[in-house]
Amino acid sequence: MIPFSPPSINQKAIDEVVKVLNSGWLTTGPRTKAFEKEITEYCGNKVTICLNSATAGLETMLRWFDVKEGDEVILPAYTYSATANVIMHVGAKPVFVDVNSDDFNINIDAIEKAITSKTKVIMPVDFAGFPCDYDKINELVRKHKNLFISNSENQSKLGRILVLSDSAHSYGAWYKGKRAGSLTDVSVFSFHAVKNLTTAEGGAVALNFPEPFDNNQIYTDLCVKTLHGQNKDALAKMQKGNWKYDIVEPGYKCNMTDIQAAIGQVELERYDSETLPRRKEICEFYSRELSRYDWAQVPTMKNDEVEMCYHLYALRIKNISEEQRDAIIQEIFNHDVSVNVHFIPVPKMSFYINLGYSLDNYPTTKDNFSREISLPVFVDLTEEQMKTIVNAVVNSVQKICKN
Repeated sequence: MIPFSPPSINQKAIDEVVKVLNSGWLTTGPRTKAFEKEITEYCGNKVTICLNSATAGLETMLRWFDVKEGDEVILPAYTYSATANVIMHVGAKPVFVDVNSDDFNINIDAIEKAITSKTKVIMPVDFAGFPCDYDKINELVRKHKNLFISNSENQSKLGRILVLSDSAHSYGAWYKGKRAGSLTDVSVFSFHAVKNLTTAEGGAVALNFPEPFDNNQIYTDLCVKTLHGQNKDALAKMQKGNWKYDIVEPGYKCNMTDIQAAIGQVELERYDSETLPRRKEICEFYSRELSRYDWAQVPTMKNDEVEMCYHLYALRIKNISEEQRDAIIQEIFNHDVSVNVHFIPVPKMSFYINLGYSLDNYPTTKDNFSREISLPVFVDLTEEQMKTIVNAVVNSVQKICKN
């Protein structure tokens, strides 16, 4: 069976983890702090904090911006449940909107129609690693700043809707000459095991607030908020005579460990030289081979202004039903090839249906989902396996669509 997306951990990463294990320092420490600086340098944002997941990063930033019951957060209907769940965690209302038919990303016109005086945050999602149109989104929040009602110090200081990018997929992507992470107020990356760059589990919050915010001070505040509300981390407390600390708020526990950061540092070293080029080769191979068939709708991966980081290859089959798509997937598995679907839209999940949401209200999301099949993309995929995958897809589509 050809797997879908196994991690590729090389010997150097293993050696660096062993170094951490032998160092006597396993939790948040010098490796995590170094990794944060390396991410900031790579992305071009102002400062970065690493956490134990992207989910923790999204929720932390909602709480930092004092989003609460009675507030609304706009997000695409086409996303993973984590994007919506964190809004529920803080007591706010998820306001789903439809997506584009070409790149799966949040539709700008739909965002504008959904903005109200209750809107506190817009959470775009960079589907498959293809950045959303951030210039238009950033302009949108400036355009509607007179609608914004501030209920806290941070909200008053920003004076408009916060743009909190769910960049879980898009580490290393480009938008108009800038890297993901530097495109808007805040971007949150995932380093989960299936992501392009992994720390096994983990994530990072790339802070990029405009003046008069002090991003370094926000970083300090977030370090407190994500470690129990403790005003000193373990590394600081280990300094001579510095054992005493205080709890200044009822914080959370979502810090990254040095074990995770050590993996991330090695992954980042080879990201531009090995990981991205290989993933690009694989995706381009799929498009080249599948474009021969009239039924194949290959994904948008690059244009004059944007280049994705090739996290997913989201193939769509033209003119099929959801039931046919499911049958094609089963047939592909029968060829010993693992595929997936990204994603089952959140309004299709029973929890959100029970809240009154319906996928029927988002026709483009529904159509994209019903025809989407994600093909395997990982660095160690061989040329022979790539040919096997394409043949499995072609044979499966032709078999099911005949019936």
